Amino acid sequence: MRIVPDSTRSAHAVLRAVRGCLAEIPDGLVMVACSGGADSLALAAALADAARQTARPAGAIIVDHHLQVDSATVANRAAQQCRSLGLAPVGVVEAHVGEGPGPEAAARSARYQVLEAQARSSGAVAVLLGHSLDDQAETVLLGLNRGSGTRALAGMPAHRGLYRRPLLGLRRATMAQACEHWALSAWHDPHNQDQRYRRVRVRENVLPQLEREIGPGIVPALARTALLARADADALDFLAGERWELLRADSQSGLAVAALAELPQALRTRIVRLWLIESAAAWDVGSGRPEPRDVADRTLHPTALTSHHLLSIDRLIADWRGQGALALPGGLAVGRQGGRLRVAVTVREPGNLAKPRSPSPGAKAPRRAATQLAATLPPTKPSTQSSRTSQPPTREACDGR
Repeated sequence: MRIVPDSTRSAHAVLRAVRGCLAEIPDGLVMVACSGGADSLALAAALADAARQTARPAGAIIVDHHLQVDSATVANRAAQQCRSLGLAPVGVVEAHVGEGPGPEAAARSARYQVLEAQARSSGAVAVLLGHSLDDQAETVLLGLNRGSGTRALAGMPAHRGLYRRPLLGLRRATMAQACEHWALSAWHDPHNQDQRYRRVRVRENVLPQLEREIGPGIVPALARTALLARADADALDFLAGERWELLRADSQSGLAVAALAELPQALRTRIVRLWLIESAAAWDVGSGRPEPRDVADRTLHPTALTSHHLLSIDRLIADWRGQGALALPGGLAVGRQGGRLRVAVTVREPGNLAKPRSPSPGAKAPRRAATQLAATLPPTKPSTQSSRTSQPPTREACDGR
């Protein structure tokens, strides 16, 4: 009986995953985001192989974050390997990492911006990302640490917009062995050993300890949890979205507490979240004038609203005792008045928040403008929790995916 080497079996597993992914993508150019690490190199090789078999155009995008002194060398080496696999076009693009809640989140934001721009300019119909089953397990544990609810436990989606993650069902070791089969030289990012990053500590310390104490099945079990949590979160989001559409028409003077109180808490908090995000998108917080804001320029990003904020607002509905208004990220305040939840724009002053500002006289509100207050809200008190954003970082390293 012929013995198939582990590296060959691993390469076949990666190739099967990529073929299955491509079968669900419309005809057109597909690109792989390649850092030069084992996961993305194996993905690039499988994409090149599968694309040749189906005559589909396939290319690669290599992002240079300039976070290390030899980053240009690493990026060019990854590009050369992608070209040797037959991928075209292959481009190296620079990402300028700005300020953010942390270096990992800032690098991730910069990376996705350039990936999106490069994909659009190339006419790509999809971008493949090399996240593995291990990455998914790490993401679930990080979500547990944040205590952010079902959506945080849902991990990374296999498909969102342009992006596809065909390797979420495969272990990191599988991709490393596949690189041996394809004779690829993977780059080992030193950030992946840097214990300053929370994801690295989860990978190097927490998961191995859990496997020793609980058993070797913990990583697949966490990944399965993500799948189940995502299905539940998607269903709740769908139901909340339907109810929000019904409530929106009557939301110009605030959300009716009676209509919210009859709903389960899981739906109430989601509806409130949708209302606040839409309100922040409509208000020009800097001037106090209600006017449309570009989605990318939202002052209140969805990740700025934590479960702490939403549960505090929910107490204005389900545990009303005359509480004052709550200060939220993005210069908004929410309070209860006249049987409705109302949102106002605030101006932050040293030590406290000033009273909510009203729109300028004669300003025309957009069709889906933020709720405007008919009277001043009760005294505003800042939330006790600072705004935290969900994690992920520099592709194969740092703290995010």
